Amino acid sequence: MLWLPLSLLAALSLATADALTKKYFGKQSPYEMGLIRLLYTLPWLIMALFFIPWPHLDRIFFLCLACGLPLEVLAFYSYMSAIKRSPLSLTLPFLAFTPIFIILTGWLILGETMTSPGIAGIILIVVGSYCLNLSHIKKGIFEPIKAIFREPGSRLMLLVAFIYSLTSTIGKLAILHSNPYFFGVTYFILLTLLMLSFLPFVSKARTENLILRPIPGMIIGATVAIMIFSHMLAISMVQAAYMISIKRTSLIFGVLYGAWLFREDKITERLTGAIIMILGVFLIGWFGK
Repeated sequence: MLWLPLSLLAALSLATADALTKKYFGKQSPYEMGLIRLLYTLPWLIMALFFIPWPHLDRIFFLCLACGLPLEVLAFYSYMSAIKRSPLSLTLPFLAFTPIFIILTGWLILGETMTSPGIAGIILIVVGSYCLNLSHIKKGIFEPIKAIFREPGSRLMLLVAFIYSLTSTIGKLAILHSNPYFFGVTYFILLTLLMLSFLPFVSKARTENLILRPIPGMIIGATVAIMIFSHMLAISMVQAAYMISIKRTSLIFGVLYGAWLFREDKITERLTGAIIMILGVFLIGWFGK
């Protein structure tokens, strides 16, 4: 059962990295926020290359990288923009929609059957997202739904969740043609280099901003590295659906960080909504296949 504490560690470290990124670099552009986060993680990833097994790589692996990385750049930029523009407690919970999109695309494209627990999980995630803005119900029964789409961070994180539903499938295929350790490390190294290649073309980005606060940057980099390594170890020990379900508890940690570090309001209803959404993720991940 070592995968369970490792998955929880991945969840906590992801939420911690999000909160620290918003706290110390929230005034930077979303591109700079993302690049700072990746650059300070890069030394840990390069060191890891000397300690992980190197598999034989085939054409499928490189095809997965070619398809997945551009989508990952879009998702990563949208992710940083979401946590910059809106409260953590109104953005991070929408990552719970990723398994919904995976189920729906499998049903629409591949004709896969939706199970009863999967459908129940979808309903819980939708109900939880409604509860995130429950106080708006005083203005009308549909106001909590309208509030989702009025909040820019919520809209962006829904886009991120959809993109992650695609990249998770691509990543799973890449892992089958390599191994979880090699894929996790090389994927983030290549993502960093790809993001860095845009630096000369982003007008508002400044090189000096990337090293403006090195100590918070190093802490965030170490936290992201912990997330990547604990994720890789956990997912190698158990079915991916189980591990991802536990990792999505990062949504709850994110809401709590929002209350603690940023004094975000209406935390009770947002925490309630996040917990309901997590229950939906558990149903899909553990019983929905």
